[in-house]
Amino acid sequence: MKIHRMDHVGVIVNDLSAAKEFFLDLGLEVQGEWKSDGEWMGLHDVKAGCIGLGTPDGQAWIELIKYNTPSDQPPLANTQGILHIAFAVEDIEAVVGRLKKKGTEFIKEIQNYEDRYKLCYCRGPEGIIVELAERIK
Repeated sequence: MKIHRMDHVGVIVNDLSAAKEFFLDLGLEVQGEWKSDGEWMGLHDVKAGCIGLGTPDGQAWIELIKYNTPSDQPPLANTQGILHIAFAVEDIEAVVGRLKKKGTEFIKEIQNYEDRYKLCYCRGPEGIIVELAERIK
């Protein structure tokens, strides 16, 4: 048995439309939108909205989830947060410029990491930290 690839990252949010807009502005594409009701991941009486967003090459997937109910029932399947999500980008200056025009908060300006990558961190919706990385050729 071996792992083939990471399938997706699930992110719990309060404002599903704002999170969707941010990731669309970043360049992801909507792969699907759905609702979940009933029993789900150990939670009872779930009512949730979900949006799946993927990279244009199909290699990465983010699942945004907004729990309408329950909002505070254990276990931790509906706890907000994730440390950060990293995206490999082309032309980091253009991506950063586009996001700045939309009012995105940047933690630091573009940095050179060991002459291998240009890196930049910003805050997306719900305080999600997004790392942008462009490989230096």
